[in-house]
Amino acid sequence: MAPTPDSAPRSTVVALVGAGSDELLTGLADVPALIALSLREADPSVATHLVTSASAPYVIHDADPLEHVAAAWVELYEERATLGSLEIEVETLLGFFASGEVVMPDYYVVAGPEAIEGTWRHWWLGALALRAPSRVLPVEASGPALRSRLRSLPTSRPWPDPATWLPHVQFDIPDRVGLRDQPGAA
Repeated sequence: MAPTPDSAPRSTVVALVGAGSDELLTGLADVPALIALSLREADPSVATHLVTSASAPYVIHDADPLEHVAAAWVELYEERATLGSLEIEVETLLGFFASGEVVMPDYYVVAGPEAIEGTWRHWWLGALALRAPSRVLPVEASGPALRSRLRSLPTSRPWPDPATWLPHVQFDIPDRVGLRDQPGAA
């Protein structure tokens, strides 16, 4: 899963997701020491190349490598897809990670979480945040709030290897994810 030293990003990589991410990304163009890239529509290998070859201390982009897994997870719990669909997306993504075709961002900044609809909110702030809570950061969907968040990214343990948790993501149930280890959780 881990990229080779040649292909690993030299920058701190932040994926910007959520409400108004296009406008927020555009609003970062004048920030020094930061490259803001709109990569959502790019081929994953092209996006990865651009991210890993950047020389700025920070790279902020909108290309979520977990996008298809997230959509399959949401659709599973909204009863619009099957478990098999999620398993195929997980297997495909793990192959991309293994080949270095995609890399996990250091952080996910979730803009405007209050505006994100139900099950998607559970993905970002539940299933994904469970793996590395200090790496999934909600922020108000405004330029000043985003800039403030980027100036104060917390240090924390890195993401666990996706191969250790993605194959079991179907057990992260909306409204229950993260509660199993909480006192009083049913």
